[in-house]
Amino acid sequence: MRKAERLFKILNLLRSRRTVVTARQLAEYCSVSDRTIYRDIQALSLSGVPIESEAGVGYKLMPGYSIPPIMFTAQELEALLLGARMVQRWGDSQLGAAGDSALSKIRAILPDKLHFDHAIKPEWLIVPDYMPNEAAQFGEQIRSAIKAR
Repeated sequence: MRKAERLFKILNLLRSRRTVVTARQLAEYCSVSDRTIYRDIQALSLSGVPIESEAGVGYKLMPGYSIPPIMFTAQELEALLLGARMVQRWGDSQLGAAGDSALSKIRAILPDKLHFDHAIKPEWLIVPDYMPNEAAQFGEQIRSAIKAR
């Protein structure tokens, strides 16, 4: 695994955990030595990532720090696009609009090399009619009732 990939992996793990993560846990997660983790944590800190550390305890990100998770693989983009198309086709108009909005936000932050149009061929992602439009009109009421429960 390249260093950049490992740093990204460490950062994602720290972001996903609210508790302290030890160097040993990070080393096992990345299949490297503890010493490599010490160097990686130092590199992340020097690049501006606010990592709290305590000798013998571990590491965690300082509260309030976040970066948007914008690194999608082509398969992840396929899943998102297919899911949004399913929502547009099978859901009510409110869910369909939310799917459109989510895809627009994703498109806005994707680097060119991972853009929907470049990463996958969306024309093969055809979602058949599953639920007639008449039934979709009740989707919003059903979701509201479930949420209120």
